[in-house]
Amino acid sequence: MRYAPPGLCVNDFALLRDEDGTYAVLHLQGPWTPDFDHLSMETSYGRATSTDLVHWEPQGTAFGNGLPGRFDQQAVWTMHPVRHGEGMAMFYTGVSGLTPGGWPLQSVGLAYSDRTDGTGWRRHGTGPVVEADPRWYRTGERMGWRDPFVVRDDEGDGWIMIVCAGDASLPVEVSGCVAWATSDDLEHWTVHPPLISPGDVDELECPVLERLDDGSWLLLGSIGATRGFEAWTAPSLRGPWSRRGPLGPTGSYAPRVIPAPDDSRVVLHTAPRRVGLTDTGAPCRGMLAQPKLLVTPPDAAPRLEWWPGLNAWLGEETDEAALHAVGDITLSGPVKITLRTDTPGGDRPALVVACDGKELKVTGLDGAQLGQAALTEPAAGLRILTIGEYVEVYADGVFVLATLSYAGHPAPWTAGAEGSEHTIPVRPVRLPDLHRDDASAIWPGNPDHHAR
Repeated sequence: MRYAPPGLCVNDFALLRDEDGTYAVLHLQGPWTPDFDHLSMETSYGRATSTDLVHWEPQGTAFGNGLPGRFDQQAVWTMHPVRHGEGMAMFYTGVSGLTPGGWPLQSVGLAYSDRTDGTGWRRHGTGPVVEADPRWYRTGERMGWRDPFVVRDDEGDGWIMIVCAGDASLPVEVSGCVAWATSDDLEHWTVHPPLISPGDVDELECPVLERLDDGSWLLLGSIGATRGFEAWTAPSLRGPWSRRGPLGPTGSYAPRVIPAPDDSRVVLHTAPRRVGLTDTGAPCRGMLAQPKLLVTPPDAAPRLEWWPGLNAWLGEETDEAALHAVGDITLSGPVKITLRTDTPGGDRPALVVACDGKELKVTGLDGAQLGQAALTEPAAGLRILTIGEYVEVYADGVFVLATLSYAGHPAPWTAGAEGSEHTIPVRPVRLPDLHRDDASAIWPGNPDHHAR
């Protein structure tokens, strides 16, 4: 259900789909540590393949740093491959070093491949193909020029690139924007003023463009301060762009959109972990989470829903305890759902999802708050997913909350409301890589639970 390469963590990524239906993910990879070193943490791209977007097989490293003295000598960050001729062109972030103040110097480079599976890359030249223009964008200290995403221009035969940048006209703490540039040949680019500059975002990272069925456009952007992502829509690439609000809750980041095997449009994103596998551990880079169905109604904001393709990984309903499970709860008033207890068979809650109709809260031992979400309208039902420490909540089918919980032991799920309590049947989740045992393994629960 989640993926990271053996011993490493996943950060930003790109998704490819070959003609035979095989998927490949290219992803930033780094050690499992709270200390992020800009010059040594993410110096290569891992690659994995899948036929269903759920079960990923690691295929090793596919790309790495450039030679000494080049624009990408210190780190390679977020990438975006696009079809080009019989192969692919990949735009990627290169880091050459640090400013005197310790800020990464970023630019965008280009590599080509004769293949379509995410391998066989050769760099185009020794320098970047597009850099931040100081007329509109911050350069030097606190600059941003990373996370390129390239699509065909909808007003001609050329290309449009969007980039995470810093608006030079705004204070740095609210300068996060989406820059854009145009090209006729993928190698020579003209930079333009910001495409989107909200004025209240610190960093607007990993922007993604998706053309919808009616010809309009959807833009997704990750928000540094909230660690979630938001949506914008526009009738054409040049706008005007309308802000549609959060799409992925806190804890979901770096989204990518791709057709699923059933041809539905889905979003994959990253999910964090905590160092030491404890609720008090420092947050760190994490895993690739399972797909969500992208719903884009013409008269409402986009939303993410449960993807039916995951149902094949669910077992038959049971009242027994399960560490990896999905449960559905019908709401008729305030309710508290207990998923884990402090000891095997104990009655002290260790993981609780509570809903009063307007707000969701997830708490751990002694009521420690692990996550919360306000609902735009009262929910009639919840779906809860737990995979190891990872918890997701859907309200009336819409993905609204994600969090982590490392405490407690699996218990039969119970719902308490108005002085009564009843058991909630769950469907156990079948894991693709049940026996993995490394820094990427899914949290197996507390050891004394398995010793019983």
